[in-house]
Amino acid sequence: MDHFKNDGVAEAPYLLIGNPSNKRTFGLQAARRKQGLAPAVVLSYEQLLKRTVFIQDILREYTEADKVIIRLDAPGEDQAVERQLIAWGAADRSGDDLFWSAGSLPHNISISAEEAQQLPLEHGRIYYPAQWYRGYCRFLAAMHTEVKASGVSASWVNSPGSVANMFDKRSCWQLLTRHGLIMPALPAPTGSIKNYDELQAAIAASGMRRLFIKLACGSGASGVIAYQINPRTGDELAITTIGIEERARGICFFNEGKLRRYREHSDIRRMVDWVCREGAHIERWIEKESFESKSFDVRQLVVDGKACHTVLRLSSTPITNLHLRNERRMDVDQLLSAEIMAAVQRTAESALRAFPGCSAAGVDVLVQRGSGMTYPIDINPFGDLLYGAEYEGMNTYEWQMQQLLRGE
Repeated sequence: MDHFKNDGVAEAPYLLIGNPSNKRTFGLQAARRKQGLAPAVVLSYEQLLKRTVFIQDILREYTEADKVIIRLDAPGEDQAVERQLIAWGAADRSGDDLFWSAGSLPHNISISAEEAQQLPLEHGRIYYPAQWYRGYCRFLAAMHTEVKASGVSASWVNSPGSVANMFDKRSCWQLLTRHGLIMPALPAPTGSIKNYDELQAAIAASGMRRLFIKLACGSGASGVIAYQINPRTGDELAITTIGIEERARGICFFNEGKLRRYREHSDIRRMVDWVCREGAHIERWIEKESFESKSFDVRQLVVDGKACHTVLRLSSTPITNLHLRNERRMDVDQLLSAEIMAAVQRTAESALRAFPGCSAAGVDVLVQRGSGMTYPIDINPFGDLLYGAEYEGMNTYEWQMQQLLRGE
């Protein structure tokens, strides 16, 4: 059934690939209702991955439409979807590796598709992140191919290729560097450090003794380690959300949802070895600017090339992710000078221009203590879930729907 805007023109059908019961889906649908738009047609990740629903079949209903808008939302917070994505990334399952460039996965960090389907439910357990990412890349490639083959004129909010790129911190760093953005320095070429011993060799060669070690395809501070070593004593400190548990069949790693401090060499070595095996991005730990004794960075949403919603993320630790119960401040104009704020927005907008297939993303911008220099340290294609943030009186979803109406 056609749905018409106030001017009598049929609006473009809007397809949302997401998890139907997720707060993101509810937020987007509420924003569409408020703007007088028809509800988005929700295509569940689980059904698309299980191949009980095919996007081409849905698109056949819109062959007469001038265009169909398709939004990819976050696949997380759903354990059935997580298992399916790991299964899609298995070596014994065929798939299109158009967006995957890391080659075959070593045997010790991969499982079969059947084993993936049977993974037990364990809250916080980090299962096979590299294989998960390969599975997500294959899923994105499948959506890209099937939409193209449908013959329907599709407009992606964020193209499958740009989403795949943003998920990989190594390729993000390289892409943003090529586009002239100033990025945190690396102790060794990105992706080249494969274990703890190679990390120590890179530290010795580069002189960088404070580093951020990140799962290349992690999100939400999962698998992130703020690491430092004392050059005189060799004492180490790792601040991270990673939890370690020894079991009869080996060591398991968890995202504990809170920060822990490790000083034991054996624990740190095991964590670093694991992150490096799964694929690590390692960069200089740049001291963040602070406010009221808390360090902060800025989550800057960019929509259609322009900075809009801004949230300051403050923490007494080096890791500022909001789901770790860190403080958020929306009165940014009161906290940052106009000069710094303008620099943050320019950095975020420039970062998004490096992804031409992307129209909306959250960019985390670090302001260096003392110098005021700004660095884009993370780009999240699903970084628009910002509770309480408003821009021109609208939340993030309302603003995006408003921009959609203006553009049609």
